[in-house]
Amino acid sequence: MTTFKDLNLTKQLINALSDIGFENPTPIQEKAFPVIMSGKDTVGIAQTGTGKTFAYLLPILRQLTYSEQRQPRVLIVVPTRELVLQVVDEVAKLSTYMQARCTGVYGGGNINIQKQKVYDGIDILVATPGRLIDLTLSRTLQFNSIQKLVIDEVDEMLNLGFRAQLIKILDILPEKRQNLMFSATLNEDVELMIDNYFKKPEYVELISRGTPLEKIIQHAYQVPNFYTKVNLLEYLLQTENAFSKVLLFVKNKKIADEIYKSLEGEFSEDIGVIHSNKSQPQRFSAVKKFDEGTHRLLIATDVIARGLDLKDVTHVINFDMPSKEASAYIHRIGRTGRADKTGIAISFITKKDAAMQKEIETLMKKKLVILDMPEAVEISENLTQDEKPVTRDKSLKKLPSTTQFSGGGAFHEKKDKNKKVNLGGKRRQENLRRIAEKNARTKPF
Repeated sequence: MTTFKDLNLTKQLINALSDIGFENPTPIQEKAFPVIMSGKDTVGIAQTGTGKTFAYLLPILRQLTYSEQRQPRVLIVVPTRELVLQVVDEVAKLSTYMQARCTGVYGGGNINIQKQKVYDGIDILVATPGRLIDLTLSRTLQFNSIQKLVIDEVDEMLNLGFRAQLIKILDILPEKRQNLMFSATLNEDVELMIDNYFKKPEYVELISRGTPLEKIIQHAYQVPNFYTKVNLLEYLLQTENAFSKVLLFVKNKKIADEIYKSLEGEFSEDIGVIHSNKSQPQRFSAVKKFDEGTHRLLIATDVIARGLDLKDVTHVINFDMPSKEASAYIHRIGRTGRADKTGIAISFITKKDAAMQKEIETLMKKKLVILDMPEAVEISENLTQDEKPVTRDKSLKKLPSTTQFSGGGAFHEKKDKNKKVNLGGKRRQENLRRIAEKNARTKPF
């Protein structure tokens, strides 16, 4: 088996990896290392949880030389602020025995503090697209010295609406640079971007996209409605001791908050919530408490479905199935079953999810195992406003038409003010009066 010592790593990097207990590279790390070291543009495709972050950080740090210049030489662009912090933390771990100045910038943070950190001098900048543009417009950040560009989870950035910012960043970067892109999936938009901005990239693809990690056991329940889902979730948390670190995915912020309200009576000390309406400190706190094991359940929208390295997640529950892309299911369940550990993914499927279920199964080339609903779970007849069928009130009758003409709308009597004849201005009226008086004088008897 290949070890990190078999790669062309420095002693400093080997020692740092040893400190964090890493001896063997993952397949994507082993395969990508020589390609990136060669200086070629690289596109890495591997599933979530396979070590993509280290796959690009190790060769970057291996080639990073000491410098006192202020402007960064390596730019890493990621979709979320949480991922910014994670990548910065990974750089810190790997650079324990070497000098590598790294900072992260993101929206929602104090821009003046971030400007000062950039001004003080950095080697590696990790950033979200929007804040990166802010810093370039302020002239605090300049791209003249960028030698390597990493775009991490690019398809997620496009889904979040960062297309214009990404294109602008790519357009103003130095033409002579190495481009690296790592993601779990590639779509047509991403491949078009690669065609336009990458130079003969080498693809490092381990497995076909959509193939789930083999160590994830996948089950599903057919559930009729929201409140029955809540009852099932409550039952699983009460009866299954193995549900010790559960990541729950929902389709929107409103549902996330509703679930929290439904469960907080019994599980208030065990639950965290993360979505885009939460403040930055709240989001960081929720992730930290879940990662450290203080919270047993983290309710999340897809904002953290990608990139975040949440350790030892025992279960992923799809309270709501993905609504747009089947590949989102793969990203979600990839939060568990990591680092050679077995994980369990459970999906709550309604009748409306039938089409998405079929798409997911086609993508994976594998059927979801449907389990029987536990008898102890109450099947609720209550429906949310969104679940109630839309019906037309038959008691409402169509109003009779007031149209009096075959070709037009209703006839309305003119208001008195609109019946007045336009006599023109004062001068015209005075002229008419004089003419009338003249005619009266000259009229024969």
